[in-house]
Amino acid sequence: MNEPFDHWIIDDFLNKDLASQLSNEFPNYESPNWLTYNNPLEHKKSLNSWYYFPPTTYQFFAYLNSVDFIHYISSITGIEGLFPDIGLHGAGWHIHGRDGKLNVHFDYSIHPKLKLLRKLNLILYLTEDWDTSWGGGLQLWSHNSETNQPKDLITTVDFKFNRALIFDTTQNSWHGFPDPLTCPDNIYRKSIAMYYLIQPPEGVDTRERALYSPSEKQKGDPEIERFIKERSK
Repeated sequence: MNEPFDHWIIDDFLNKDLASQLSNEFPNYESPNWLTYNNPLEHKKSLNSWYYFPPTTYQFFAYLNSVDFIHYISSITGIEGLFPDIGLHGAGWHIHGRDGKLNVHFDYSIHPKLKLLRKLNLILYLTEDWDTSWGGGLQLWSHNSETNQPKDLITTVDFKFNRALIFDTTQNSWHGFPDPLTCPDNIYRKSIAMYYLIQPPEGVDTRERALYSPSEKQKGDPEIERFIKERSK
């Protein structure tokens, strides 16, 4: 258990050859199959369609959805009753190029289709030879209960090849990397994301969209505040 919310870091998560193969199976950054997000809060691309996953990636996501792996992740976290999100809502492949970013936010509470509570994120970093000076480490922030906004940056989980980060998303779990990446134009921040759900308890927040926070440069900007409000509906 760690501050500011429960999270677990596992280095050398996979056999190195398997991690490299998963990394190499990512589509070209210019592929038309990516879903592109380019707005004041996020600059990234993602793809969650099983149809486009090459064999190794397809098999890996199948394993992440398996009973065996869910038992493994439960043994690490102590959380029972987990369900995989087979549809990969918001999960799958994520890629960021130079100037990519993700404002600090916390994730949706209730899955919009399964109506289960999102409980755990699993993020696997997959860029070899990444220089941490380029940014991209996931910032974990504490919560300000008075403003319902992030309070203090507590720690940053550096972006390191074959590192897995698991964290509880039900603890006002503010996270992101709001500072634009400075990596070279031909190098990309690649990651795989998988989410796990539980039955929602009584009285839980029923929000179905992520709630974002403005970056330091965006604070006080009414257009940004309006966009965040619309984005969270």
